[in-house]
Amino acid sequence: MEAKLNLLTRGESGKGAARKLRRSGRVPGVIYGGGDEPVMVSMEARETLQLFQSIPVDNTILNLSLDGDEGPEQALVREVQVHPYRTELLHVDFLRVQRGVPIEVHVPVHLMGLPDGVRNEGGILDQVAHDIVVKCVPSLIPEAIEVDVTRLGIGDVLRAGDVVMPDGVENLVDPERMICGVAAARLAPEELEEEEEGVEAEPGLETPTSEPGEDED
Repeated sequence: MEAKLNLLTRGESGKGAARKLRRSGRVPGVIYGGGDEPVMVSMEARETLQLFQSIPVDNTILNLSLDGDEGPEQALVREVQVHPYRTELLHVDFLRVQRGVPIEVHVPVHLMGLPDGVRNEGGILDQVAHDIVVKCVPSLIPEAIEVDVTRLGIGDVLRAGDVVMPDGVENLVDPERMICGVAAARLAPEELEEEEEGVEAEPGLETPTSEPGEDED
């Protein structure tokens, strides 16, 4: 997946310059990697936030247009700093990508279908890992890895090594890492109380008639 973002180069750095940019409605950032020198940039805050809310940020190739250049650089978002309690971008790091050169990216995992253990046995599907780290050339980055879970019964788990990768995409995650599993449903509190009420006391055990520490006549 690809998207476009317009950037302007900037000459000033430091906290004071960054605050000044943010007050003007722009976000400071930097482009690095690919064998070239880092370039300090800024981007329009609202445009960037709207873009990031509409794409999978971790694995989308961005065509970065610098100062209106028609030959954009391609990059991935490597780090986004956000305000701790406001919907505000503070800084964005971009990593240049080169056509044909493999890179490592996080790709979301989408579980497809309803497990047999959920449909027929009342179990619960629990997804532990929501993404997988893969390595491939930029043109082959998948938007998501789809995994069929329909055959999973209660007690079954699906691990990273079970996931089939698209051609040209290498899975870098430990094969034993759990992606998801189907567990038996827990009893509701009222059902648990009914079970406890139905359990008979073991032979030889009596229910005390006085509180611990009370004197007997």
